[in-house]
Amino acid sequence: MTRLSSLLNDVRNCTLCEKNLPLGARPILQLHQSARILIAGQAPGKKVHESGIPFDDASGEHLREWLGISHDEFYNPELVAILPMGFCYPGSGKSGDLPPRPECAPAWRDQLLGHLTDLQLTIVLGAYAQKYHFGQAGSSVTELVKSWRIYWPEVIPLPHPSPRNNIWLSKNPWFEVELLPLIKQRVSGLLSR
Repeated sequence: MTRLSSLLNDVRNCTLCEKNLPLGARPILQLHQSARILIAGQAPGKKVHESGIPFDDASGEHLREWLGISHDEFYNPELVAILPMGFCYPGSGKSGDLPPRPECAPAWRDQLLGHLTDLQLTIVLGAYAQKYHFGQAGSSVTELVKSWRIYWPEVIPLPHPSPRNNIWLSKNPWFEVELLPLIKQRVSGLLSR
């Protein structure tokens, strides 16, 4: 067993925060060392917890549309790595799902990211992943996404693709007009390599 497959086995069997998870531990991620694109998300929702497939929900449909990527390409771990900040469904709160469990990223994230040796693009979705990857706790998602040119073409901060963010999209029409065509072009170039 290689170091990466051993690590993935350990992650998939993790029960570090199980006592705090309403549906128990079910770590969900996708990773291969040759992945060129990393999707850094938040945490699986209930539907994803049930299926065991990352982004197997409306957010995933939105995201694949934003990236201009097919279902088969998205779920090919040799092309796309999917590492949320929390690997298990954290439960729901008053206004949506709870934040990712705080134990997960410190326990696993750096070890897993260290295996992505061909990474060309990191898509960072939502506030929790953005805080981790950009370290800008004071910046709003909108401010960070508007500053995308600073990080282009290696890293792209995006709002979470949840249908809950349709209001954000309607208030920020520049996102679909200005940024999404460039993202699709960048992703297409990486996938055709």
